[in-house]
Amino acid sequence: MAEQAQFEELARQLSAVGAVKRDMGRILPPDCPAGSAAVLTLLSRHGAMRMSKLAELLAVDMSVTSRHVAHVAARGWIERHPDPADKRSRILRLTPAGLEQLDDLSRRTTHLLAERLADWTDDEVAQLIRLMSRLRESFGDCRSTAFRHLAPVAAPVVEETTRTPAST
Repeated sequence: MAEQAQFEELARQLSAVGAVKRDMGRILPPDCPAGSAAVLTLLSRHGAMRMSKLAELLAVDMSVTSRHVAHVAARGWIERHPDPADKRSRILRLTPAGLEQLDDLSRRTTHLLAERLADWTDDEVAQLIRLMSRLRESFGDCRSTAFRHLAPVAAPVVEETTRTPAST
């Protein structure tokens, strides 16, 4: 098993992945923010589904999911059809325009990765894919496991002060 220092360094490196995600977010078209891209990607990967399932896969609440769905529906990238099993619910499906948008997103992402990893060998890219897949599998379904396996962390010590933020 890895040593504590290795896990600490891994935590730092994983935090730094945020910079990579932000850079990838910058290549998205202005009318397709990250939340919209996630909706399109999940519908492509999992097929038609109810909004409740999409909210679960996005790991956000229904109000956030509703905003994302309204955004992509307004652009004609998805359709909302009544659920035959429950007329109060809607089934979300990608449209041909949504598939085109997803293809554009894929081209942009692939181009960026190819550009940034141009000095990597095919074996290095394959190793990164394997290791990231394994890391994701080790975490399982993060939405349902929450923090129940972690030891409690001591609360930070907060010093009381009479100063207001303006007087510091």
